[in-house]
Amino acid sequence: MALLPVSEAKNRLLGKANPIGTVETVALGEANGRVLATDLVARLTQPPFDASAMDGYALKASDAPAIGAELTVIGTAAAGHAFEGTLNKGETLRIFTGAPVPEGADSILIQEDAEKLEGDRIRTKFEVVKGRHVRPRGQDFAEGETVLPAGTLLDFSHLTVAAAMNHPELSVYRRPRVAVLATGDELVAPGATPDKAQIIASNTFGVSALVRDNGGEVLDLGIVRDRPEDITAAIDKARAAKADVLVTLGGASVGDHDLVQSTLKAAGMELDFWRIAMRPGKPLMVGALGDMHVLGLPGNPVASLVTSLLFLEPLIRRLAHLPERHREVRGISAKTLSANDQRQDYLRARLTRDHDGNLVAEAFEKQDSSMMKIFAHSDCLIIRPAHAPELPPGAPCPILLIRP
Repeated sequence: MALLPVSEAKNRLLGKANPIGTVETVALGEANGRVLATDLVARLTQPPFDASAMDGYALKASDAPAIGAELTVIGTAAAGHAFEGTLNKGETLRIFTGAPVPEGADSILIQEDAEKLEGDRIRTKFEVVKGRHVRPRGQDFAEGETVLPAGTLLDFSHLTVAAAMNHPELSVYRRPRVAVLATGDELVAPGATPDKAQIIASNTFGVSALVRDNGGEVLDLGIVRDRPEDITAAIDKARAAKADVLVTLGGASVGDHDLVQSTLKAAGMELDFWRIAMRPGKPLMVGALGDMHVLGLPGNPVASLVTSLLFLEPLIRRLAHLPERHREVRGISAKTLSANDQRQDYLRARLTRDHDGNLVAEAFEKQDSSMMKIFAHSDCLIIRPAHAPELPPGAPCPILLIRP
């Protein structure tokens, strides 16, 4: 099978991915970062009454036609404590922010603009304008109004207004379930003591974090040895959990010890493609096992992370009803980059800005795909298209932001 260009591989992967239609109800306090599945309609009007926006005095503007008007204070209203009576001509009410404006009043004179006189009397020191400092009923939203449409990605501001609309629960789309399976006799979990032929398994943690950052839930299937029966048992767990995506880490090639692809095929996987014209990350596998997407990532840590950014992230976001993250921007290369071969390169690099504000990407000297430390210190990946000629310093180049 010929190496597939990155863009074609991504299009084929996403072309078979449909957003999850299952809806579930969650408590308002658990809805942050979820996608609203139905229009959210206000259950009440806000504010539910004409409310004072300031501490001061409620009055009728026509009772204070000029500065120096005197009025009689007949009571007090505070937030949560309404005045039950009605203001008559020449009367005012001591009022505090959030309190209902009483019948007979249409304006608020702020307390700094009132002079207290003897007894229950005040004198205006500032012009009274009808309607000033009054929040009219329904100024924010009205009962029956659609405030948040379906498809809204809920954040702190949306949850605030949802609460104000009197919704204790929200209908949201189910998160994509992503089963993550690491394979390899050489792998042991962090905290274990590896023998002389083993290494610490690291890929699962970065890939799982990326899944969660993009709206998915992770089912960690652990580390499975290079035995078909063990891999099959893990695949069965993913199926039983009704995972939307099975991500395998390592073993997707066709060497004597690479058993993932053959075992998945034996389990019924329809292979779409594998092997991408990119570096790092050539041995990428894409297929389907019934309704479950299968994405086989390379076992090499950096290749696993790069292919996760390019393929897994957009897949999860498509399933989760989230817009694609646009990580690719234009930058300038800080140094000469050599001509490229038939595979699209992704070079780890640091970012700075020049005096004109342009992003300047400086590729690390070492680009071995096993070097995780360099990836952790990188800000971006410089994209070198297949067969790109030598690039001189200061020339524009596409870059992929690792932390947009």
